[in-house]
Amino acid sequence: MSGCLTFRKPQLVRGKQLQFRDATVADAAFILGLRTDEKKGRYLSSTTADVEAQRAWLTRYANDDSQVYFIICTLDGTPVGTVRLYDLQGDSFCWGSWIKSDTAPRGFGVESALMVYDFALQLGLRRSHFDVRQQNVGVIGFHERLGAVRTGETELDYLFEMSNEAIRAALKKFRTYLPDGAIITA
Repeated sequence: MSGCLTFRKPQLVRGKQLQFRDATVADAAFILGLRTDEKKGRYLSSTTADVEAQRAWLTRYANDDSQVYFIICTLDGTPVGTVRLYDLQGDSFCWGSWIKSDTAPRGFGVESALMVYDFALQLGLRRSHFDVRQQNVGVIGFHERLGAVRTGETELDYLFEMSNEAIRAALKKFRTYLPDGAIITA
């Protein structure tokens, strides 16, 4: 990527059984429901249960090109999760706020992760960096199976990187989850 680092917010990113759409103020209650769910939110930064505060954040987000926050939906448009890409550093991006609802379809994790990576590659990004709470053993194992490498730790988190080679290998290895790649509608 050259010039000022920003994200293009597409209308839609479509996968095999999932699609991403840009989060809007109308999604505040859905997002808050996921983030404040005791089980789903335990490994996230704390969030107040204030829907107006969530709406205000989403209003500010709409004009913020330093990140993209997706509502993950089934192909029929039913919301089943969230994911956010942010913290551009050269050709690397961070991603998180990755939450799935209880109604998410089988294969949600692999497909949505591959969609994140393929979308980022199509934007011209090459690598990823992210953190996972140290107690979130299942998600740590998931990222390591995809090819992420632990690069450090903080008091709360393990730090990871996903190289371009690892991203491309994961897209190839798990191709059945995303056979046509991420199809972006501008």
